Amino acid sequence: MIEIIAATRNQGKLAEIRQALADLDVRIKGLDEFPDAPEVDEDGQTFLENAIKKARAISEFTGKHALADDSGLVVDALEGAPGVKSARFAGEGATDEMNNDKLIKELKKVPDAPRTARFVCVIVLASPDGNEVTTQGSCEGMILDRPRGHKGFGYDPLFYHPALDATFSEITREEKLKVSHRGQALRELKRKLATK
Repeated sequence: MIEIIAATRNQGKLAEIRQALADLDVRIKGLDEFPDAPEVDEDGQTFLENAIKKARAISEFTGKHALADDSGLVVDALEGAPGVKSARFAGEGATDEMNNDKLIKELKKVPDAPRTARFVCVIVLASPDGNEVTTQGSCEGMILDRPRGHKGFGYDPLFYHPALDATFSEITREEKLKVSHRGQALRELKRKLATK
């Protein structure tokens, strides 16, 4: 069994990773089990740059395989914002609610713009020997003007998926993984690992 350290303290993200990779012979640990792990500054210009930086840093620190996911919401009316700054959209230490409130306020400034958006996810699995596997996924949707649902995390309450006729906060984790950006990237990771 391979031990993989997920480079996150986000329990919602960790649960999705564990669930998606549950049928592989791996054990997933989160950074909550490594209190001395470094806080990696996500200062890259792209999701890929941030994911690579986190995966390499955590693999080097732990001496184990490290899986880093950098993901975020790309809103067309906001010229791609919040993008790589999705977790910090309302400032350092912002809560999900604060980020969602800011998103609603920013979209009110462009009332006639289309509310199209996509979630984007890039995953990098770095091994101690320097090998890296990279995957990505994206999921198209619309941004609502008020939150709906109580499941999920991040921008899920505002992200409406037309095919499901629901926000990501109104569906189960299983349903979300079937269509989400992270679900796509994790399925691609499983395919790549199966051919190694």
